[in-house]
Amino acid sequence: MIELSDRQKEAIRQALNTRQEVSLFHQTWPARNAIEAPTPGFTWAQLERQFSSLAATPQSAAMAQDLVRATRKQSRFKPSEMVLREILCIASVLMDETFLADGSDLGEASMT
Repeated sequence: MIELSDRQKEAIRQALNTRQEVSLFHQTWPARNAIEAPTPGFTWAQLERQFSSLAATPQSAAMAQDLVRATRKQSRFKPSEMVLREILCIASVLMDETFLADGSDLGEASMT
């Protein structure tokens, strides 16, 4: 049997975690049968620009790029409605004036 590196083990762990998140999302939000008009399209750069503009503080605005990059990276593995939900959560965090108000370092902030 081939021994996996720590990096490979972590990649597998992340893939399994994403699969579990998607499965739970589908259980909570089953696909609808109705045909609906799609939302207007936008680019990831436009989303980042709007997040930066809507951010309540300069520290929150600085987080926009990393949050969009992380969301984009995972978006191909998730249903579009799940990505939409994550985008809405990011917007609420960035617009929250009390987020990081306790003086926490950006590196210590976590979104769960």
